[in-house]
Amino acid sequence: MQASSYSIEEYHSLPDLPGVYKYFNSENELIYVGKAKSLKKRVSSYFVKSLGLNYKTKRMVKEIRKIEITIVDNEFDALLLENNLIKKTQPKYNILLKDDKTYPYLLLTNEPFPRIYQTRKLIPGKGNFFGPFASVKAMNNVLDLIRNIFTVRTCRLDLSPSKIKEQKYKVCLEYHLGNCLGPCEGLQSEADYLVEIEQAKNILKGNMTIAKAYFKKQMQEAAENLAFEKAHYFKNKLELLEKYHAKSLITTPTITNLDVFGIETDEKTAYVNYLKIKNGSVIITKTVELRKKLDESEAELLLTAIIRLRDQFNSDAQEIIANIPLEEEFEGLNFAVPKIGDKKKLIDLSLKNARYYKKEKLLASGDVSDKKFRVLKQLQSDLSLKDMPDHIECFDNSNIQGTNPVASMVCFLNGKPAVKEYRHYHIKTVEGPNDFASMTEVVGRRYRRIIEEEKPLPKLIVIDGGKGQLSSAVEALKELDIYGQVPIIGIAKRLEEIYFPEDQFPLHIDKKSESLRLIQRIRDEAHRFAITFHRQVRSKNAFGSILTDIDGIGDNTAEKLLSKFKSLKKIREATLEEISSIVGNDKAEKVYNALKEKKSG
Repeated sequence: MQASSYSIEEYHSLPDLPGVYKYFNSENELIYVGKAKSLKKRVSSYFVKSLGLNYKTKRMVKEIRKIEITIVDNEFDALLLENNLIKKTQPKYNILLKDDKTYPYLLLTNEPFPRIYQTRKLIPGKGNFFGPFASVKAMNNVLDLIRNIFTVRTCRLDLSPSKIKEQKYKVCLEYHLGNCLGPCEGLQSEADYLVEIEQAKNILKGNMTIAKAYFKKQMQEAAENLAFEKAHYFKNKLELLEKYHAKSLITTPTITNLDVFGIETDEKTAYVNYLKIKNGSVIITKTVELRKKLDESEAELLLTAIIRLRDQFNSDAQEIIANIPLEEEFEGLNFAVPKIGDKKKLIDLSLKNARYYKKEKLLASGDVSDKKFRVLKQLQSDLSLKDMPDHIECFDNSNIQGTNPVASMVCFLNGKPAVKEYRHYHIKTVEGPNDFASMTEVVGRRYRRIIEEEKPLPKLIVIDGGKGQLSSAVEALKELDIYGQVPIIGIAKRLEEIYFPEDQFPLHIDKKSESLRLIQRIRDEAHRFAITFHRQVRSKNAFGSILTDIDGIGDNTAEKLLSKFKSLKKIREATLEEISSIVGNDKAEKVYNALKEKKSG
């Protein structure tokens, strides 16, 4: 495309056609790139004083000395060209995405017996690149799935037909582990190998249903041919794929290819979250920050983010949804703002991520000179709490192998453990190992007593566990009619996810965040306190039974001895006079003689 050049006095001579315009200053430096449905009308608007431009725009207009335009076929083409030019030149008055990361890709090589491996270098001609992935963890999850399901080689050998024919290689450990079928020795044909590669490509593209259909068909055909071992092999592969898909599935699989955007703004900045949905699963999530340069509207900022993020992550989705409408319609963009249903839930999820990112940024840039409360302020921001959580209580259950069920509550004041406020609980109303019912009991007992003693409720309750334990604790609060008066969350151990009552989507706090580390520390302390108490109870019960097996010794006597001597070993080592001082001469002689006999026996 050939660019045409104009002086600022010639703006009225521009054509009434769609295209891209570029502004240059007196040093011939590009300072702004814009798109227009009508170049003449759009550029003229900058130089007509009656429009009342804002201060930033007026400052830019004063710098303009030359205009260049490029005519295109339609406004959508202008949008794409504008994006490419901004990305390449980064003019100072254009909106820029704050993102300097180099993202990882998975490369499917174009060599014989193709390999799949991670890379950050896009080298044309090496093969097909899939990505970019917004996180290394997400990429590794996909790569691990492929290597668990398919027998794709990991070696770097040159497996050209001539090398295999010359028998230059020997199979390695991967072959003996069953992770490779030995193409290096000619034990697997390239045609069979490429069948698996084709299915691996479907997974890399997010087409899980095609890969699942392949394994299902293979399983059924093997079963029909009475090859039951082979059928079981494909069944295991199918289950692995379905398990992975189920983990990532957050909405109906009928939503096959969709881009979701949520935008949150303040005076100077916009925060945009992007979710790429394939077959009901989020396969990419990314939040970016855009700094306003010329007081752009929310719709302008959103459109900028849509074009650049779709370009960055190679999206071909025909459908786009967001929380606000665009100011203009563009050919090739099927855009909507859903109000109900699964798509509205996806918008809510995207906004949740954008708002969390905004809070993190504002907190990081704020005054954190008060170190004592910095983490608590961050936790307040992360969890959207009304008050700073300077009083936190955390509950945990312990019933190893279903015996001696107990629970613990630890208390943190101003982010520090308040050991005097810790509490142990014997489970009284629940029979057998039932964590949910036990949680309801101990939370109910704790806050019933707090209410009776007219003591203040905590600013935050933390439950060690996921949705089940959290729901059980909420039930106790509802019975006491204090649900809603104090915030309550659950923390699931496996992925360190934060759950809120009646919210199906967990919150993922940055793993490096100080606030998450505080929650983990409180959770771990509650767990340690519960485990320690459980061991004491179990040990006490075991030692107590040895004492109560002695004729004439009951629970009270055993309790007195254990309280004094702390362990059975120390009771055995005690003199008759020391034992007599606790339980009297008669019972002391029975205990002393019985333990001596057991020790000698």
